Amino acid sequence: MNRRELLTTTLAAGAALAASPARVFAQAAPDLRTRRLLDVARREVSRAGSRLWRQDVVGIADFGLHSSQPRFHFVNLEAGTADSALVSHGSGSDPEHDGWLNDYSNLENSWATSRGAYITWEWYKGRYGTSVRLGGLDESNSNAFPRAIVMHAASYSTPEHVARWGRLGRSNGCFAFGPEVFPQALTRLMGGRLIYADTLGIAADGGTVRMPPQNPVDFRAIAAANAGRD
Repeated sequence: MNRRELLTTTLAAGAALAASPARVFAQAAPDLRTRRLLDVARREVSRAGSRLWRQDVVGIADFGLHSSQPRFHFVNLEAGTADSALVSHGSGSDPEHDGWLNDYSNLENSWATSRGAYITWEWYKGRYGTSVRLGGLDESNSNAFPRAIVMHAASYSTPEHVARWGRLGRSNGCFAFGPEVFPQALTRLMGGRLIYADTLGIAADGGTVRMPPQNPVDFRAIAAANAGRD
């Protein structure tokens, strides 16, 4: 092929690509909710830095949503996607048991959810079967390991429970998933990945959910009452 033929072929190929850019390069942009979750995941991965072993998938627990809503998000930073599941919060954080989280605590025996970033460690067999140990990376959840805050499966964290009671059951502060979801959480998040828990209130359409007013919680009184109980 001479120079003129090469130039003609190159220009023709370029024109063909320009004529059909949608077919060649089209890729759906993430929706607003996914973009917001990706932003949170990137921010928290950056904040955690080298303390994480893997940074491909992040779990985000949005406790600004009612427990009947899928509010635990598996955010894939490599694929730019997010899918969601039900997750329970701690009974100490919701003494009225109305499905809304009132507040967070890091106090031993508070049976409350703690706000902040966690790193997932190894799995083990415990009271709820296979579970994943967690380490708290922030001052607000620094007692996660001594409090035995873990990821585990529970029958009170299922769509069937929501259908019957209008809300999930409550944990002792752990991230409790339905038995059908937990294997996904185990395989996608274990091994040094990040979980982040906060009151974000990111709605399905990407807007913001406004929680109803919540009563203050006396965590010290709850902890005193729970001391010595299993």
